[in-house]
Amino acid sequence: MCGIVGYIGPRRAVPVLLDGLRRLEYRGYDSAGLAVWNEQEGLVVRRASGKLRNLEEAIRLHPVEGAYGIGHTRWATHGRPTEENAHPHRDCTGRFVVVHNGIIENYLALKAELAAEGHRFGTETDTEVIAHLIERHFRGSLEEAVRQAVQRLSGLFALAAIAADDPHKIVAARSGPPVVIGLGDGEYLLASDVPALLNHTRDVVFLSDGDLAVLTRDGVQLSDFAGRPVKRPVTRVLWDPILAEKGGYKHFMLKEIFEQPRAVRDTIVGRVSQDSGQVFLDGIDWERERLRAFRTARLVACGSSWHAALAGKFMLEALARLPTEVDYGSEFRYRDPLVDESVLTIVVSQSGETADALAALREARQKGSLTLGICNVPGSMLTREAAGVLLTHAGPEIGVASTKTFTAQLAALYLLALYLGQVRGVLDEQTSRGHVQELVRIPHKLEKVLSCESRYEELAKRLFRASDFLFLGRGVHFPIALEGALKLKEISYIHAEGYPAGEMKHGPNALIDENLPVVVLAAQDPASPTSRLLYEKTLSNIQEVKAREGVVVAVVVEGDQQAAAMADHVIEIPSAAELLLPMLEVVPLQLLAYHIAVRRGCDVDQPRNLAKSVTVE
Repeated sequence: MCGIVGYIGPRRAVPVLLDGLRRLEYRGYDSAGLAVWNEQEGLVVRRASGKLRNLEEAIRLHPVEGAYGIGHTRWATHGRPTEENAHPHRDCTGRFVVVHNGIIENYLALKAELAAEGHRFGTETDTEVIAHLIERHFRGSLEEAVRQAVQRLSGLFALAAIAADDPHKIVAARSGPPVVIGLGDGEYLLASDVPALLNHTRDVVFLSDGDLAVLTRDGVQLSDFAGRPVKRPVTRVLWDPILAEKGGYKHFMLKEIFEQPRAVRDTIVGRVSQDSGQVFLDGIDWERERLRAFRTARLVACGSSWHAALAGKFMLEALARLPTEVDYGSEFRYRDPLVDESVLTIVVSQSGETADALAALREARQKGSLTLGICNVPGSMLTREAAGVLLTHAGPEIGVASTKTFTAQLAALYLLALYLGQVRGVLDEQTSRGHVQELVRIPHKLEKVLSCESRYEELAKRLFRASDFLFLGRGVHFPIALEGALKLKEISYIHAEGYPAGEMKHGPNALIDENLPVVVLAAQDPASPTSRLLYEKTLSNIQEVKAREGVVVAVVVEGDQQAAAMADHVIEIPSAAELLLPMLEVVPLQLLAYHIAVRRGCDVDQPRNLAKSVTVE
């Protein structure tokens, strides 16, 4: 959601802050601003509604320099997306400035209390209350004032503050949304996410909830909200900064789609032996007796990660024979879930900072369940709080619409299912070897799918004017139908639904006419009896759609003449084992959504009203 950056060091602050904000644009925002301090003017603020270029223009018209400062991209929650509501926010004296990510749930009560004391408010935001609280508690030390202020706040927040009356320092605090401190060479930075720091340092410190950081030219001091010193590990981020650049692609999303073979390969490498079929997961250091004792597994996730988890259910049940349920992170803890020490709770999150997913993990842990995090960001809150960690190695994902992290999650879930199957005695060596060999072939097959991009671009020309889409799939292909519909709706703004193909007669048939494109996932694995059966039934669904004059787009394995003969448009993918086909099927759906969105003139990387990392409920 909102992006926060901060810098203190020998360089000019404004270019560093603008660069950091630019690298956080993917999180979604509707206004931007910064505040810097200099000897002549003290604190100076520049803000603008809309895109970052509007802030850059405001600074060009009214130049500002600073030795240190903080910046922000805002995703509106309280108050309209206007310049006056943009961050940073000041108190009424103008001597304290704050940027904030999150929601202050008790801000109305605090605002009324402060107004009764004579404080004057100029915005509709909850954030402005924080600046006034800091001013109220200031007695010469900014960190002490922030410490007093945050203890009055209810809700979720990550914030950074600077003060004219206590210069040459930045104070940051975390309670929910992420804050990352960058340790540079004689300079120090802070941000909401790692990509904002990669151009300056690879050494970062992730704040934990309840942490307060003071950044000066001399270093970083950490303490808790009570003032007790704390230590947090320094994490070396191995992501190449170039991975966060477009690299010649028109959009980050397109670049990330084409990075999927590398992302899947990096997630697999070092974790399997093709000779023995063994899987090695170094982030899961549990006794095998404990792993064998689980009666069920619970997958918890949000958004695209939830779709990956749905596919993961098929993998865990087929390969490890472990009964598995899938929950939305936003619903899990509100229904008093039945989890205990016999349940393995697996939380899947790209960022490792999603508020709903973290709340679910804590609920499961409190009930005695062993927790495992599948995550793309080392050092994130999920990786620190889960009992075990399985990292994907997709690298930074900038586009709001998840692509490469989705396929990397599928690969990680497949690895986990193989690992548990081996530990639980379900898979013998020969069977495991076959599964591993199939898995390691997937990156090359993904490259083959991507080599046909012009096919998806041509198909987009025919379909981009449609107002509705339907995506159908059976078995493990149904989650990919959901993911395909999500990709299309979030970046092209076309209404799209994913449905189990077997449920067509229970409602969706009423929607079909000559104007409705129906994308049918009809890929099959002939070696699987279940897959062959589902394929035959899916062909019947295609006939149902054609009988009602619907436009069928069929995703099939190469050489499938039977489904191709029924469809209006055909997308071919390489053959693969049934549980691995989803990794190949989803790529054409991503590319189709991408090219349709481009043709409709949509903002592909930053869709309206959406944010990359949802750090508030």
